[in-house]
Amino acid sequence: MTSGAPRIGKLVVVGVGLIGGSFALALRAAGCVGQVVGVGRGRANLEVARSRGIIDDGIALDGDWTRELGHADVVLLATPVAQFDSLFRAIATRLPEGAILTDAGSTKQNVIVAARRHLGPALPQFIPGHPIAGTEHTGAAAAFATLFRDRNVVLTPLPENDPDAVETLSGLWSACGGEVRVLAPALHDRIFAAVSHLPHLLAFGLVDLLAARADAAELFRYAASGFRDFTRIAGSSPEMWRDICIANRDAILSALDGYLADLEALRGMLEASDGDGLLAKFAAARAARAKWLLKAKSASTE
Repeated sequence: MTSGAPRIGKLVVVGVGLIGGSFALALRAAGCVGQVVGVGRGRANLEVARSRGIIDDGIALDGDWTRELGHADVVLLATPVAQFDSLFRAIATRLPEGAILTDAGSTKQNVIVAARRHLGPALPQFIPGHPIAGTEHTGAAAAFATLFRDRNVVLTPLPENDPDAVETLSGLWSACGGEVRVLAPALHDRIFAAVSHLPHLLAFGLVDLLAARADAAELFRYAASGFRDFTRIAGSSPEMWRDICIANRDAILSALDGYLADLEALRGMLEASDGDGLLAKFAAARAARAKWLLKAKSASTE
């Protein structure tokens, strides 16, 4: 077990995909968990999770899955955020006293509103979270134990949360290799609208735009590494990203409006053949990216 890390007896993961499955695998690798129970919509995916040693037992969401909450120490919701309303409603009266309920959703304000609407007396046990990690792959087959290593994990604790419970959850994410940060929910949603949600929207939009063209086959035939790298995230779950975009609509619209204004400025430079303007824009962007990468590399080696 990782030195100083908390150990829990039972973890229930609702949504045993890339994030939920990797959380379970990372805690197993750190020696921080005993039993892991997976809950999900697809029985085939649960069987994959069982065969890979991610979970010990699995139960489908259309069964009496809340009975598995008994004796749970931690419950992680790792489904698309649109499902949280029904999940909170089902969990509210079945969550054991002292258990920690948390989530891995990419939006926080709407999740907290849903929790306050449905959890009732169990609300103080809910600690909202968001691991900043992922790939374009989905399902239990995509999970791996080192997904969160040197990645930020954001918690947005509620005023009602027990500080000891927040510390325990932080310790579990640290045992997974994550760097735990704390943000206010509104700030979280504004930040990730700009650096995560907007890029996904753009990647999906560009691929769909080109695929709808009459010469799509020819375009894709010659597309190479630049197109592949820019659009990699368009391979992500459409359902999940639909839910995120709707949930964080206002913040994404604000980020999108800023981007559209910048595109108009770039269009004006192109129309005017303003090479100096383009060069200055590209050079500033290149320098900003290099500075970000250097800082990120430095932080990962500290």
